[in-house]
Amino acid sequence: MDWVAFLMYLMSIPVANWLIGNVGTVQFPDGPHVISVGFGYSAPSGVLAIGFALFARDYVQQRLGKTYAIIAIALGVVLSIFVNKDLALASGMAFAFGELSDFAVYTPLRKKNLFLAVFSSGVVGGIIDSLIFLQIAFGSIDYWQGQVIGKILMALLGGILMRLMKPYLGSTNVGVLA
Repeated sequence: MDWVAFLMYLMSIPVANWLIGNVGTVQFPDGPHVISVGFGYSAPSGVLAIGFALFARDYVQQRLGKTYAIIAIALGVVLSIFVNKDLALASGMAFAFGELSDFAVYTPLRKKNLFLAVFSSGVVGGIIDSLIFLQIAFGSIDYWQGQVIGKILMALLGGILMRLMKPYLGSTNVGVLA
């Protein structure tokens, strides 16, 4: 299960890039495909995959350790080049900074309160990822509210899932930096 989670996390950035180019509606020429995230807001359709990535990164770190989480971040950035070259720089930069921010918030909180760690790190990582991605990819932050809402909803779901899974997570942490 742990290595399946690692692979799912690793694939979240290419999936997000594919979604942006293929799922949802296009609201302006050369714009992203967008989906509704509720509350009257839309976001590029990759928001759900990146929201999932923020939770999955926490899971990978919890089960496999910091080293494997950092390796997955780096590999995810590289994979984005092969999925959507037009978005590779934007998604790579946003993913790297968003995930490293998630990492920085999650790591000190995870032993104190797992739900708070997953939720807080997802919110921080989601905001940073959203602002960087939108600015680099589209030269504007027009969809920042929808991006943040989508990622907060995924962070909330991720926090609940991690809390429910806590009895099964243990303290595996096989990574060198764990």
